Amino acid sequence: MYAADMAVYARAMAEDNSQQMARIKHNLVRALQEDVTPRQRQFLLLYYGERLNMRQIGERLGVDKSTVSRTIKRGEARLRRCLRYGAEAFLTPSG
Repeated sequence: MYAADMAVYARAMAEDNSQQMARIKHNLVRALQEDVTPRQRQFLLLYYGERLNMRQIGERLGVDKSTVSRTIKRGEARLRRCLRYGAEAFLTPSG
């Protein structure tokens, strides 16, 4: 029974979800532009986009590493809330 359930799960997970992923990525970019503060966006882009660590970001911007950490965590929390509460809208085709 378990093997059959896993086979069904594997088939479901293998379905093409590129359209859904494209929509989520588009809305994540929109959320970065509209739902986080400019400072949070800057820190998140340095951390995830340029792959700088928190110490490097702090040195580059002249702030303490703990400030960088707090700002990134708050930005991530805003994005998470946006994705969690807006997930249905993100997955629904627009127009």
